[in-house]
Amino acid sequence: MENEAVQVVGAAAGAHDLSPWGLFLMADIVVKLVMLMLVVASIWTWAIIFDKTVRLRKLRRRADQFEDTFWSGGSLDQLYDRMGDSASDPQSSVFMAAMREWRRSSARGTRIDGDQGMAVRDRIERVMDLTIGREMERLEKQMTFLASVGSSAPFIGLFGTVWGIMNAFTSIAAEANTSLAVVAPGIAEALFATALGLVAAIPATIGFNKLNSDLTRYGQRLESFAGEFSAILSRQIEEAA
Repeated sequence: MENEAVQVVGAAAGAHDLSPWGLFLMADIVVKLVMLMLVVASIWTWAIIFDKTVRLRKLRRRADQFEDTFWSGGSLDQLYDRMGDSASDPQSSVFMAAMREWRRSSARGTRIDGDQGMAVRDRIERVMDLTIGREMERLEKQMTFLASVGSSAPFIGLFGTVWGIMNAFTSIAAEANTSLAVVAPGIAEALFATALGLVAAIPATIGFNKLNSDLTRYGQRLESFAGEFSAILSRQIEEAA
């Protein structure tokens, strides 16, 4: 009984802290770097998801407000003058770019008809397409980061796991002891790296798919508005001819 008590006391004294923080402190420097990289990637992933979700919600609300004003039947020239040079959302930017090109063409004082009218329509459509592309490029920034984290984080975590298991087997060979007390801490810290890889990858993958779908729908909304506005300007060109 006395020997068993001594063994229990010794085991308790040599017990390892298997909490997440304890596993991090016990880990090899390479595994620590992997864990830190995955934690930073996870935090940055959530920041991107939150920022883009809030931004898209605001843009959809502003687009609704702009479309209500646009389709209210008022003068497009008055709407353009009222907006000035500031656009609060991509849809307003598309409208202002098209109106700016339309005014430049009509301000020349020449009659717009035939081939000239077609050239004006082509320029307006090209300006709107370029504006949509530029605005969507801004909205899609950092989406590549989400895709990269979603695809690479599990493998980065697996690298940390493999490295940790190698260290665990090295410790077994050095101590010539295959007891669970020797093996468990190294295996635990190695598997913790894999867990962190999944913690970073799963939200990144889900967030990328959801945001990519929302951005695609918003881009289609801009293209639909550009097509409708182009049709309105085409009618005005025909009436002015």
